[in-house]
Amino acid sequence: MSGRKQFDVGTALDQAMRVFWQHGYEGASLDALGSATGLGRGSLYGAFGNKDALFRRCLDRYASIYAARHEAALAAHAGDPVRAVEAFFGATLARIADPSVPDGCLIAQSAAQSPALRAENGAHVRALVEAQRRRVRGALAGAAPDVLDELALYVVAVNQSLAVLSRAGTPVDELRVVTRLACATVAHTLAEGD
Repeated sequence: MSGRKQFDVGTALDQAMRVFWQHGYEGASLDALGSATGLGRGSLYGAFGNKDALFRRCLDRYASIYAARHEAALAAHAGDPVRAVEAFFGATLARIADPSVPDGCLIAQSAAQSPALRAENGAHVRALVEAQRRRVRGALAGAAPDVLDELALYVVAVNQSLAVLSRAGTPVDELRVVTRLACATVAHTLAEGD
């Protein structure tokens, strides 16, 4: 169509996702989102709806990128829960060590900001955290049922804390210590359940 500026939706979502990731929902002004994507307010609203809808799309894009990496890590060690959890943390540490992406985790940051989010966005963030928990729980299958939910929650809590610590500037080597101890705890808990 002549007279209409064309843009790549995926690229615009990636750029908006970085703004939310770096600044959080509250800090991601429409001006910052427009500047990052190269779109004016009208184009942003026309393409994505309001800021809340754009935020949810960015959360979903982030989750699809990093959930796929976590799923692959867990699946690579099916039947070996401790190795699966090590690989899961490895995928997180790889993202944290990647200098091309912002520090921390968009989902962890959004979870911390949940009280300031609209109810629908807060529920969306919780659903993404719960999806991560289900993935981990699946990798721990075979553990005693009474321990399964607790271990899955523990692994997700450690994983989210890695993102928070990285955002606070904790070096990756120190985060590896955290994951090593967490994996030892998982191994010990699983061994006790046998």
